[in-house]
Amino acid sequence: SSHFGSRSLPAAWLCSRLPLLATALPISAAMGGYPRERDSSPSKVARVELPLRTQLFINNEWVDSKAKTDFATVSPVSEEVITRVQEAGKEDVNDAVTAATEAFESWRHSDGSTRRNLLLKLADLVEKHRDRLAEVESLDNGKPKHVANMADIGLVIECYRYFAGHADKIGGSVVQPTQNTSSTFCFTWKQPVGVVGQIIPWNFPLLMQAWKLGPALAVGCTVVMKLSEKTPLSGLLMCDLIKEAGFPAGVVNIVNGHGPTTGDFIARHPGIRKVAFTGSSVVGHKIVQASSETNMKRVTLELGGKSPMIICKDADLDQAATSCHIGLFLNMGQCCVASSRIFVQEDIHDAFVAKVVALAKRLRTQGDVTSETDVPLCDMGPQVDKVQFDKVLGY
Repeated sequence: SSHFGSRSLPAAWLCSRLPLLATALPISAAMGGYPRERDSSPSKVARVELPLRTQLFINNEWVDSKAKTDFATVSPVSEEVITRVQEAGKEDVNDAVTAATEAFESWRHSDGSTRRNLLLKLADLVEKHRDRLAEVESLDNGKPKHVANMADIGLVIECYRYFAGHADKIGGSVVQPTQNTSSTFCFTWKQPVGVVGQIIPWNFPLLMQAWKLGPALAVGCTVVMKLSEKTPLSGLLMCDLIKEAGFPAGVVNIVNGHGPTTGDFIARHPGIRKVAFTGSSVVGHKIVQASSETNMKRVTLELGGKSPMIICKDADLDQAATSCHIGLFLNMGQCCVASSRIFVQEDIHDAFVAKVVALAKRLRTQGDVTSETDVPLCDMGPQVDKVQFDKVLGY
């Protein structure tokens, strides 16, 4: 087929992979002309090299929205507007698809080694700018900067390098037919689908972007991606790195906007051959419906749920309690694989509850990085916005 589907990573696995920084630095920004940020780490030089962007990235250029509309992106920490971001309308999405379609004619025939090297270069650039990317990820999403740096950015680098390794190893298979077996040579040859529409969520903005871009680019697809309207800033930073890495114009196009408008334009666009979406089950249904009502484009969905953990009486209770702690509190609980339900065998119920309560009482919040805690990766920031906050309290 073409671009491989995303796969969820267990939260406990994420924790086991990642060292942590000892401190986090507060970030903020203010509105006024171009986006401005206070003089805190990283240096002014890093901000000049990788400034906040608010436009659309189409055909390797920053362009203004033809829809002439924008929306605010808000700091979850202060609930203040960071800046306003331009929103893509139908004509803008058409432009992005046109650029991606034209680029596909040559990109599809590019050498696997070329795509491999470009993805490796992109990973190197992410590593070079990881502090700046973590700063903006924290600013826009609310998670502590040290968590964004070592968890999110670390896995972004690993993801691009992983799929770079696939780019020059995509082939097919030889099939032995049941008739004329000795005289017939039958084989499959995997080829890119074409222009892929990608719609990503707000909980791990840069990692979700990498999970979508990595496999699509490795196999020779071109991309039109919509960032989450709640957290567009770090994904827009990546556009400058994509261009610097050397990806040809039109291979990656990034637009901003809301689901019912920009997202729907992508889901229904006749020039898009496949849509890959990560988000809610409700929206997943709508994307499948949009595909069925238009050009029957392929759809890959990674949807959220209420994932249970099952604790049996012969389990290592310390390990089980830590796994449940990470599974629920990682990223402030904003994970598609969050273990938000726990089934515990009655014989160990009381002992298990005591352990998870003790872990929860030692969580660090509101920028605290000095108190004793058991799992620094679970240091807490705010929910991404009041909508999510109220939704959690409503359970």
